Amino acid sequence: MSSTPEHTPEFRSGFACFVGRPNAGKSTLTNALVGQKIVITSSKPQTTRHAVRGIVHRPDAQLILVDTPGLHKPRTLLGERLNDVVKTTWAEVDVIAICLPSNEKIGPGDRFLVTEAAKVAKTPKIALATKSDLVGPDRMAEHLSEIAALGESVGIEWAAVIPVSAVDNFQTELVADELVKQLPEGRPLYPDGDITDEPEEILVGELIREAALEGVRDELPHSIAVTIDEMGLREDRPADKPLIDIYANLYLERESQKGIIIGHKGARLREVGANARRQIEALLGTPVYLDLHVKIAKNWQTDAKHLRKLGF
Repeated sequence: MSSTPEHTPEFRSGFACFVGRPNAGKSTLTNALVGQKIVITSSKPQTTRHAVRGIVHRPDAQLILVDTPGLHKPRTLLGERLNDVVKTTWAEVDVIAICLPSNEKIGPGDRFLVTEAAKVAKTPKIALATKSDLVGPDRMAEHLSEIAALGESVGIEWAAVIPVSAVDNFQTELVADELVKQLPEGRPLYPDGDITDEPEEILVGELIREAALEGVRDELPHSIAVTIDEMGLREDRPADKPLIDIYANLYLERESQKGIIIGHKGARLREVGANARRQIEALLGTPVYLDLHVKIAKNWQTDAKHLRKLGF
């Protein structure tokens, strides 16, 4: 029986995940490979909370990228749950790509992470020297020899070691090529044109959280959660002028944090709403009305009931 051209035996499809310490460049790289923003990025560490799947369509392959939270030593119940997400993901993918930022020395956090990854013995591993745009050739050479030594010390034989910069789009294609090499042969797993399997509500909530994270003081990032109460096309609108209504809540842990998010006479919250709305409209391709409220869920990161309600 003849197979259709895109399903020739050479076609590969499967799952790859980027792992690394918080803020190692995983989300930026996912967005660069997918070619569209599907994962929030922020200068604040620990911004990714869901294993988002980004789908890269190529003539020879379908590469499904799973972006995980940064593995870290947990201090809260939320932290423990995020680490569980990482380890479950590792066990289910075809290749693990470990992000080691070039502009930072390899430290105990990296060593811990690579040691944990080595326990997933049969899965091939690629080392990515991320943020290569921030260093010169000498530092890069030093970093690459540190990566080689780290692999050797924990018994990992790297399938490839690649310097990459998602910001400059330097070697991102090479990263995709190397990941595809490790995938099994098989048919596409998602329809052509799909770029993620995350529900739109989750993506919208994440974009709101990203807008809220911008410019806040360091103590806030972990304390922000977003829920979407309602989202849908407004009725009685002409077909050529659609509007999507989104009703969302921003949850904080303490009353004292409210002022930081709301700002003087509500100025900061309006700015958060405007920035989030721009990003959401770009994602959905439709004008949006965003209704945003700030609520308190006391110490939600350590409360199992609150965590369930907020989707963790």
